[in-house]
Parts: sequence; structure tokens; C-alpha cells
Amino acid sequence: MSTRVEKQTRFPAEFPDAASPQGLVDGKELAFVAFKRTRMPMVVTDPEQPDNPIVLANQSFLDLTGYSPEEVVGRNCRFLQGPATNADAVRTIREALAAERELTVELLNYRKDGSTFWNELFISPVHDDDGRLLYLFGSCKDVTQRKEANHLKAEEHRLLKEVDHRAKNALALVQGIVRLTSAEDPRTYAESVQGRVEALARAHSILAAGNWREVPLQRVITSGAEPFGRSRISLDGPDVALAAEQVQPLMLVLHEMFSNALKHGALSAESGSVSVRWQTHDDGRLVVDWQEVGGPAPAPDPVPSFGSMLIETTIKRQLDGRAGFVWQHTGLEGRLEFPLGS
Repeated sequence: MSTRVEKQTRFPAEFPDAASPQGLVDGKELAFVAFKRTRMPMVVTDPEQPDNPIVLANQSFLDLTGYSPEEVVGRNCRFLQGPATNADAVRTIREALAAERELTVELLNYRKDGSTFWNELFISPVHDDDGRLLYLFGSCKDVTQRKEANHLKAEEHRLLKEVDHRAKNALALVQGIVRLTSAEDPRTYAESVQGRVEALARAHSILAAGNWREVPLQRVITSGAEPFGRSRISLDGPDVALAAEQVQPLMLVLHEMFSNALKHGALSAESGSVSVRWQTHDDGRLVVDWQEVGGPAPAPDPVPSFGSMLIETTIKRQLDGRAGFVWQHTGLEGRLEFPLGS
């Protein structure tokens, strides 16, 4: 016949020194000494008492949490939880306690001073010979450094993927620049390529300053206009946030349009000016209207240039939109349309 283990809910305040031969009289005292002196934070709770309170906590647990013995004994361990403690982890603990089974789980806990630590919690039920649940044994392990290291590795992986994505986008734009740039002599070709790459660099600076997040459309257009004389360029439109991946393609398109206006259009004449207006539609499209006045008269049958081809290709492939241009007697009119990114 098995012998029922009698419960003890009160424990001696002091235990014998483990280094003293006469101190260890039996296995029970050895267990208590080990519990008290181990560096592993530990608690024992009594599930037969209301709300399963802590009945014993070692010094390591008090050191980890910052509480005194009086503030710990008699309380349920949930006082270590806080606003950011994961509800799923708490539910997992509750289910394991109800099923009287062992459990290992990681959750965010709070110290007395409000600081947090990641706790790898191990819970083990203690039964008597008849299978009656006597106590719950819990050990804690501060795994904050490991969690932070894993988070940094995950963040590093995410950033590397993002850098790879950005680099591919930039290379696609540079390939388009090289493929669609044409000139009669090497010097003109080099200047054209350099101007377009500098436009990408301006876009990169805007994105870097904003931590590669959304950028106000007006800031992009203003930056694109600055090298060409802002005094004859008017801008007007509502506040619009441009997705990070749309900034470089649009900057390249604006560079082509302003360059063309300076070389052949309204900005090539002292009295010429450029108006850029934009608006958003209910379907999420951004519409940018371009109008030049005061420049030289257009050719009777203007031939599409490599610049206009680059604009149309970039709008279509990089921004999933479309571009259209009409040469009026007053100057060039154009419209760019593309969906705003999220």
C-alpha cells in the first residue's frame, strides 16, 4: 500500500549549510538546501489553496524580480505579468495547470521596478503516490539576452532582404538609364547618364533622411525641380504620401521632364515656366499634370525622344502606371498616372 505524502505549507526560515556534514540529515533537507541556494530562480505554489499562491520562493527568484519575501509569499505568480505579456502564453500556462502536466514556455514578465525580462518558465506538478497533486514547482530563467540576440538576427535578415530589394530596384533603374540613353558623342552621353544617376542619388538622400518610409510627394517634386530653377516652376496639390519604393522612379521621371523643358521646352526661354499640379482619385490613383508655357513652338511632327521613352518605360514598369504627352501651341502638356503604394 502506498503511503500518502503529508503536505507542509510552512517551511523553515533557515536551512543547514550544505557544506556542513552534520547539516544534511536526510534527502528532504538536502532538497530544501539545494532549492534555497541554487542560482536558478524557483518557486513552489500550492494548488489546493485558493488562487494557487506561492508558498516558497528562493533568494534567486527574489533577486530576479526585485520583490521581498513578504511581497511574494501568498500571491499567485500572475503578479509578474504586465501589459505586454503575451495572452497566448498565459493561456498555455493556464491550460497546462488545469491538465496537471509539465510545461516550458517563454513569456515577458515584469520586475517590481517595472522593468521587463523574458522568462523561460518551467512548471512541473508534484504528485503523491496516489496521484494527488500536492504542489507546483516552477523555475525561471532570464533569457532576455538570447531573445534580443534572436531579434537582432531576425532584424538583420529583414534588413538584408530590404537592402537587396532596394538594390535590385536601383539597378533596374540604372539599366534603364543606360539602355535608353543616346547621344551623338561620348561626352554628351556621359553627361546624360550622370544627370540621371544624380537624380537617383537625390531620391536616395530623401529616403535615407526619412528612414526609407513614406515621403511627401511635394518634397520629391521640389527636390526634382531644384536643379532647374525653382523660380519658374510652380507646384500645387494636396498632401500626398508617396511609398518609399516609388520615390526613385518618380524622381527619375521628373528629372527627364525638367531636363527636356530646360533643353527644348519652356525653361529654355526666359519667359517660359512650368506648372506641376497633382491630385488623388478615389480609386487610389495619383494624377500629375504637367504644363509648359512661354517656350519655343514645338516641331510640326515631334519625334519621341529617348527621354520620353525612358519616362514611359519607367512609369509603366516601375510604377505600374501610364504617361501621355501632347504638344500644344503654347507648350508641352503631359499627364502621369499611377497607383499610390501602401
